[in-house]
Amino acid sequence: MRSSIPKRIHNFSAGPSVLPKTVLQIIEKDLINYKGTGISVMEMSHRSKDFALIKDKAEENLRHLMSIPDNFEVLFMQGGATL
Repeated sequence: MRSSIPKRIHNFSAGPSVLPKTVLQIIEKDLINYKGTGISVMEMSHRSKDFALIKDKAEENLRHLMSIPDNFEVLFMQGGATL
C-alpha cells in the first residue's frame, strides 16, 4: 500500500537547493502574514520599512558569513545564471 504523503524530493541541480524542514516550517508561518504585518514578503513594497529590515538583516548576515568589509557594497540583484 502506497503512502499518500510523497517522499521529500532533493534538488541537486544548479539554483535553489533543499532547505531544511525546520526552515520551511518557519517560512510557512510568515508566508501569508509576515510577522503580523497582514501581508506576505512577496507582496511587500521593496521600499517598505518591513522589507528594509529584511534586506538589512540579510546584508548583515552576508557580511558576517563572507567577511565582507564595510568599504565594499553588497548588491542584491535578480538575474540568476544569465546575469
